[in-house]
Formats: sequence, structure tokens, C-alpha cells
Amino acid sequence: MTVAGHDAATAMAREIAEIPAAAERLLARDEQAAAIADRIRAARPRMVVVCGRGSSGHVGVYLRYLIETQVGLTVSVAAPSIVTAYRRPPAMPDALFVLVSQSGRSPDLVMATEEARSLGALTLAIVNDERSPAALVSDLVLPIGAGTEHAVAATKTVALSMVAGAQLVAALTRDGGLSDALRRLPGRLLEALDCDWSAWGRSLVPAPAAFVAARGYGLGTGREIALKVTETLRLPALGYSAAELRHGPRAAITPATPVLVLRQNDEAAAAVDELVRDLRDANETVFVAGGPAGTLPWIGDDHPVCDPVAMLIPAYRAIEAAARRRGLDPDRPEHLSKITRTL
Repeated sequence: MTVAGHDAATAMAREIAEIPAAAERLLARDEQAAAIADRIRAARPRMVVVCGRGSSGHVGVYLRYLIETQVGLTVSVAAPSIVTAYRRPPAMPDALFVLVSQSGRSPDLVMATEEARSLGALTLAIVNDERSPAALVSDLVLPIGAGTEHAVAATKTVALSMVAGAQLVAALTRDGGLSDALRRLPGRLLEALDCDWSAWGRSLVPAPAAFVAARGYGLGTGREIALKVTETLRLPALGYSAAELRHGPRAAITPATPVLVLRQNDEAAAAVDELVRDLRDANETVFVAGGPAGTLPWIGDDHPVCDPVAMLIPAYRAIEAAARRRGLDPDRPEHLSKITRTL
């Protein structure tokens, strides 16, 4: 799979352009996900605990919707400080503990994984470096194979972590429809590179703040895009559920604060459409990806589990370009490190 005609002046731009081919390579290694699915089925977990920070935490939000809707297990989000600061780890018998980490080197995440394993959980690390400390302390490792990511703000590893999660869920559930959609996904990711969301990106340059709204499978993507806006553009941005945004946070939206709305074609779509209608009626600045009310170029609906992953690509590209318009370096945002060493 090749990519042509895309600006690769920055490491961030190059890594975004590499996502389709990297996803194709990951999905070709389906025996890894199948073997892990067999181990999980044999363990018969009664619940899942997902652990990750920042972008990895947003992958965890995506996994929560995937696992709860497709596998039927309750998902809890781990707070590493329960282990590292409060020293009061909860018992985890019959639990699957899923760590998501690009580097696999954050000390608090490694400690939380070690503790979960000692307390009876089956531990799984979804990581880029299968030789990282987090991988070494886990029972199971699902490497995403993204290769080295040079831009500090993660893009390629985030998308591939989501793809790996969907691949694992498809193997766990033996869902042929999802498996077929994953086979189509690399081609759709390649098409998504040609979706120009620069109209939204340009609206961010003078904005005092921004919002991103999504729901269900798209919520993790929405929160991830908002984080990238904040990290890369130094612009306060918040990602909300389309349902939550209609409550208190709605008061902060003005025509000067652009709202990006993501819509996948599933049971959550009606609530997203209703939010778009309300914002338009109030003459707010709204950009919509997906669905009949879409205003941004899009590749059309496919599987609702896969479409939120593809929506990362044009959003990332627009953010990278907006950073350069602001005179910022998208590869090296201030106060951001590739490995966050928290405890």
C-alpha cells in the first residue's frame, strides 16, 4: 500500500500518512489476536479493567464501548494512583486487565499492571514496544507494530491501538461482519487521507477554545482529537459526549468556539443529529463529519466500529496544518514528553 501526494514536511504528517499501511500490516498478523482471544475465553473473565493515560486513555474509552457492546462484559477504568499513591488496590479475581500504552514505560502504568496481575487478573498489554517494561510484566502482549514515532504527539500509535482492540474483539466474538470491515479498513484509511478538513482546521487558528462532540464508539476519537488540539495548538479544547454537551457545557459554546461533531451510522446517530440541529439553529460554528448533515469531506459510512478510527486521520492532518499556520512546531509541542513518568 502506497501513499502519494501528501505533504510530509513534518514527522507528524509523515506518521499520519503511514497509518494505512501500518494498519494493513497489523491486521495481517491476525494469529496474535486469535491466540490472545483463546486465552481470554479460557480464563472466562467476569469484568474488564482498562488502564491508560492521555491518548492511551482515549483508546481505553473506545475499548470500553467495544467490549461492553460486543463482548457483553462490564468495563471499569483503572486509576493508577489507587496503586501508586493510595496503596489501596482493589481485588481483581476473574478480571481481564488491559493496559494501553504507546511507550510501555510510564512507571505508574507498569506498577498498576504488576499489582493487577498479583491480585489475580489476567493482564494484557496493547503496546508498541513488546520489550517494554509494561509488556514484560503482562501475561499477554498484543504489539501494534507502529515502528518508531518521532513526533511527540502520538497519532499513528493511537490509531493502531484502536485497530488492535477491534481486531481482538472480532476474534473474541467471532464476528464475521466486524472481521470483514477490518479487512476493508486499511483501504478506507487510505481514502481518509484525501478528506480535507482544513475548513475546521482554519477555524481553530483564531479560536479562544474549541469543542469536539461524538457518542458511543466515536467518543474516544472525539476526546483524542480534542487532546491533540490542546497539545499541538495550545488551544483549550474539550471532547464531550453529544449527550453531555447538551447539558451544562452547552453554555460555553459561542460562534467563536468551533464545534467538530463526529457521527458514525449506528444507534447513537439520532442523538448526534439532534445536537447538530440545535447548534445550527443557534447559529454556532459547527463542522460535521459523517451522516446526511455532514459538512466535511468524508468517505461514507461503513462499520460503526471502524469509522471512528478512520476519522482520526483527516482530523490529525487538519491539526498538523493548523499548527504550522500558527507558527508552531507540531512535532515538538511545549511541555509534552513521549514518555510521561508519573507515579
